[in-house]
Amino acid sequence: MAGQELDLIAIGNALVDTLIHADDTFLLEHGLGKGSMTLIDVTRAEQLYRASGPGIEASGGSAANTAAGLAMLGGRAGFAGRVANDQFGGVFRHDIRANGVEFETPSAKEGSPTGRCLVFVTPDANRTMQTYLGAAIEFGPDDLDESQIARAKYTFLEGYLWDQQRAKLAFLQAADIAHSAGRKVALTLSDPFCVERHREEFRQLVENHVDVLFANEAEICSLWQIPDFERAIQATRGKCPLAVVTRSEKGSVVLAGNKAFAVQAAPVERVVDTTGAGDQYAAGFLFGLSSGRRIESCARIACLTAAEVITHYGARLVTTLTDQVMARFS
Repeated sequence: MAGQELDLIAIGNALVDTLIHADDTFLLEHGLGKGSMTLIDVTRAEQLYRASGPGIEASGGSAANTAAGLAMLGGRAGFAGRVANDQFGGVFRHDIRANGVEFETPSAKEGSPTGRCLVFVTPDANRTMQTYLGAAIEFGPDDLDESQIARAKYTFLEGYLWDQQRAKLAFLQAADIAHSAGRKVALTLSDPFCVERHREEFRQLVENHVDVLFANEAEICSLWQIPDFERAIQATRGKCPLAVVTRSEKGSVVLAGNKAFAVQAAPVERVVDTTGAGDQYAAGFLFGLSSGRRIESCARIACLTAAEVITHYGARLVTTLTDQVMARFS
């Protein structure tokens, strides 16, 4: 309900995900690099959409997935992102609200259509993403709701959105609003290529505006340009109050002040689709933080949420883990 305190307000690309089963032959026929994420224009998006088989459409985008995951755990989440006043914009708004996430950003009446991401999942659980960002990358300071940020314990920023100047200004303004209200700011680096494009700016962002950093092994090594993981972890120390680095099946490493500890990944019988693993890890960790749990418990909750999402297709949790979390990490 609007006006209530939020555990999280996530700011990122508002996309409609279309999850499609495909085989390697389809990828080859359409020149799609397996396992990659490629930015495309609206013409290419429509061409691939027509050529593919049936898909499942839902609100998506990395930060939106994290907000939905936190809500699924029983937290109070909001999302801010730009959609157009069109069919896909309506799909996004209805779906994310149905997931229990507060979404009040007005639809844009001018500019690009709502962004979309075609996610082709092959039988070996690999995901190949073709993304048209559309209206999402036109997000700017005018799209921020200051009162929404001020009543959120954590403002979560999606690194993918940093490509545009207006979005950069929005991020910095959101961080200032959050800190002025005595709140915390979290950032996910999103992608190694994203880090390569904005390495120096990301370093400044982490050291001057971020309280909680999320990265995977490749991203943290790219951020400091150190190929050795252990040395990259050492370089991360002291850059922000809390840093969390995920390592897939190797678990995760958490740096909290002068303390560091590793947490094993939760066991998974069969990996079906790795889409959203990092997003849901962040959801679990931020749920733990916002509900006052110890740092190590936050990491273990995060491992559970990441493990759940890779056992099925799609980037959102489908199993309610609230009872399990409450029983093990109360």
